[in-house]
Amino acid sequence: MPGGRLTQQERQQIALGVADGLAYAEIARRLERPTSTVTREVMRNGGPTGYRADLAHRAAERRSHRRRQAAPRGTRTPEPVHGRDPEAVREYEETFTTVLMQTGAPKMMARVLTCLYTSDTGSLTAAELVQRLEVSPASVSKAISYLENQGLVRRERDDRRRERYIADDDVWYQSMIASARGTIQLAETARQGVGVLGRDTPAAVRLENIARFLDFVSESLTRAADQAREVLHTKPESKPMNSPGTD
Repeated sequence: MPGGRLTQQERQQIALGVADGLAYAEIARRLERPTSTVTREVMRNGGPTGYRADLAHRAAERRSHRRRQAAPRGTRTPEPVHGRDPEAVREYEETFTTVLMQTGAPKMMARVLTCLYTSDTGSLTAAELVQRLEVSPASVSKAISYLENQGLVRRERDDRRRERYIADDDVWYQSMIASARGTIQLAETARQGVGVLGRDTPAAVRLENIARFLDFVSESLTRAADQAREVLHTKPESKPMNSPGTD
């Protein structure tokens, strides 16, 4: 597949595809681009209802200009961590952010979560988030407050008394359980309509079937989350050290 930045013509094709209601995968296939590239392009530039090729292209040019200004000649490029390709990491972070936004997270909150999830320490200070995201401290503070209210991050103080923000691994379990509870409530509401509409009516039968389906889904989701919860806390296996005298 072609690499490099999207051209203005490609953005116009994306806009036409979105307007025609095509899936991102189909638009990407026609452009011979990864689906993640098209998804990220649309979501970061107004979403499917607000995407405009000309505005998206100008925004991309401004971002490119800011990056060139942020890295003047003579500056030393940081050494890659663990041999990682910095450009590949940046692209992945943008993709992860886009997926989080598709689940309903506001953009800045999604960017903060992505930073936390992709950091090796699993925690960052406000100053570190400001530096990595190149945003104002106020933006980070607002995002953290939102994520904390949602139970997605927690605060701790390190040995230097600095406040660190941590994306708790268990939040995915709690999210699944909350989703199951919401599904149960929906099932109960659907079942209430059976008595109101008359048990033998077509509408009541439809609602009863919906309730039965949602009951099954919520029970399965809760059971699966309980069974898999320990996976979230699995530590990487340490490689056994060679004994003396062995290669």
